[in-house]
Formats: sequence, C-alpha cells, structure tokens
Amino acid sequence: MVNSQRMRIANEKASKNVTQRGNVPKTSKAQDEKYAVGPWLLGLFIFVVCGSAVFQLIQSIRFG
Repeated sequence: MVNSQRMRIANEKASKNVTQRGNVPKTSKAQDEKYAVGPWLLGLFIFVVCGSAVFQLIQSIRFG
C-alpha cells in the first residue's frame, strides 16, 4: 500500500497547481542558488593570482 500512499501525496501536491494555470513552477523542488564557478575553483584562481603577484613583487624588489 506504499504506492497508493505515495500517489495520494503526489496528487495532493499537484492539485495545488491546477488552479494556477501558467504560473506553475517547472519543479516542485526548492531552487538553490547556483554559482557559475564552484568555491574550490574560485579559491584556486585567487590563490594563483595573489601568489603570482607576490612572486612578481619579490622578483622586482630583488632585481630592481
């Protein structure tokens, strides 16, 4: 009887969408904000940029 209980719950969720006509979201799941770049990749990028800036400063002080 688990299937009938699941079907009943799904029907109750979908019945709310019947009266909205066109304003129904594509999914009933919560939409998370997605970043275009992951936090690890962003951290790596900042590390590389800041690290190269530090090495450039050290090189310019040493040979400047």
